[in-house]
Amino acid sequence: MLVNAPVKLKVVDNTLNRRQTGRRKADVEKVFDTPHFIKQLNFEQRRAQRSGVPLSIMLLTHDLANAENSNVRTLLKKVQAKIRETDILGYVDQHTLGVLLPYTSEEGARKSLKKIMDAFEETPLRIAVATYPDHIFESLAKNGSVPPELFEILLDDSIDYSEIRFKVKRAIDVIGSIVLMLALSPVMIVTAMLVKYSSPGPVIFTQTRLGRKGAPITFYKFRSMRMDTNDQIHRDYVQELIKGNHSAINNGDAVKPIYKIKSDPRITKVGKVIRKTSIDELPQLFNVLKGDMSLVGPRPPLAYEAEKYQPWHLRRILEMKPGITGLWQVEGRSRTGFDDAVRLDLKYIQTWSLALDLKILLKTVKEVLHSSGAF
Repeated sequence: MLVNAPVKLKVVDNTLNRRQTGRRKADVEKVFDTPHFIKQLNFEQRRAQRSGVPLSIMLLTHDLANAENSNVRTLLKKVQAKIRETDILGYVDQHTLGVLLPYTSEEGARKSLKKIMDAFEETPLRIAVATYPDHIFESLAKNGSVPPELFEILLDDSIDYSEIRFKVKRAIDVIGSIVLMLALSPVMIVTAMLVKYSSPGPVIFTQTRLGRKGAPITFYKFRSMRMDTNDQIHRDYVQELIKGNHSAINNGDAVKPIYKIKSDPRITKVGKVIRKTSIDELPQLFNVLKGDMSLVGPRPPLAYEAEKYQPWHLRRILEMKPGITGLWQVEGRSRTGFDDAVRLDLKYIQTWSLALDLKILLKTVKEVLHSSGAF
């Protein structure tokens, strides 16, 4: 199978646009300028679509735009020493180098990433890696630029839960869930009675969802639906939401969209009230106490939702425990499309801190008091 070899082009980036005299430097001979790199990306993306061969990309962002040329050339030389002859190196913008990895799976891309990271242990360099299909490819192909939120949502290979701050987070979860269960026990008892006597069926609705790293967890809620129903309405809705077919599921308008099932015939009269006030979510405090969930984190999806995910969507369930509330719930809610909701989850994972958790919890109280919808 033929491999498209990169054409030798002179770099025209602002930091390297001085005219070369005599023989061209070997360390810039195989570097594409931005327009030609985007053309190569489009070509490789079409090939991946047509033949199904894997394609990955690495993006390396540096702070050398105003540095001496020699520093930038040193960076290029280091990168070229760690990539293959068939890999395609070029500039995405003034601060970002791109490396296309044809015929490279996600696993292979991560191996290449490790080589790059080892070479730049003491260099301020931010690195992203993605495997087609991913929204990074779409943004580069359409806009010729790095998505502005990209480096806000990059994830480490893994999160070290032995760190003291994660132990503190777990301690807050345990103490917080116990305190909230005691404080809200009258509300929970009254709700249980109303659910029991409003329609036949159990008080607590249990459902299998996906926790951290996709591990199944038993998810608790106060039952808000009749028992003689199925989940097809929700399945159809989720499919359209994840596909981004917003016009089909928008129950608001173009200015104020609402991506939420409206007038769901499965919901009981009591269910409408407890959903609007988010009371139906209170049994998840037991999930938190068990350790399946956290007070704050991405929401745990259903298995049939995750089946529709693009590869980059899966990041939201890989690193953090799911939560009762999260950044999406207080900043986006039903006004946000699915891709943007996932980006908010990924932003939370990357920027997580105890202070951020506290801020989200306080905002959650405000949202619930305004009864702006269920979590």
